[in-house]
Amino acid sequence: MRHAMSLGLILAVLWILLSGYFQPLLIGLGALSVILVVVVSRRMDVVDHEGQPVHLTGQVLTYWPWLFWQIIKANVDVAKVIVASVAGSAPVRPVLFRVRTRQQSELAQVVFANSITLTPGTVSLELKDGHVDVHALTAAAAADLMDGPGETPSEMNRRCAEIEERAPAPRTAAAR
Repeated sequence: MRHAMSLGLILAVLWILLSGYFQPLLIGLGALSVILVVVVSRRMDVVDHEGQPVHLTGQVLTYWPWLFWQIIKANVDVAKVIVASVAGSAPVRPVLFRVRTRQQSELAQVVFANSITLTPGTVSLELKDGHVDVHALTAAAAADLMDGPGETPSEMNRRCAEIEERAPAPRTAAAR
């Protein structure tokens, strides 16, 4: 039930932010739409701990600001690479490599792979068997994701693993 309530709250906030109209009729229709979507989603049995990972909320709220800062830094780095390439002073040398994930659950591995793709200059190509194949625009971007000496995980890999480690286990239907 808490997953459905979380979905309803997120949809309602998103609707209000995107709508911008605060007239009673439109708010009522928006509320009706949110309720209908939640009911249909529950009926389809797609509202669960993976689709609505409420158990990760506390950990993700500390991860998102860090990821946002990494996205900003990567944007600046990509802009520098493009300017240098256009000026002819440094050609772009893309790198293809594999990173071992430190996360145990599929959900946390997907969060890691998506974080890589969200960061400009890097794209997750495939997530399979505890590894992510990554394409990076530069060797420096690749170095930020590769494990350090002694199998020390990269900062992003470590932070995604911490989200999973610090999160309480999701409640299953049998535990309710």
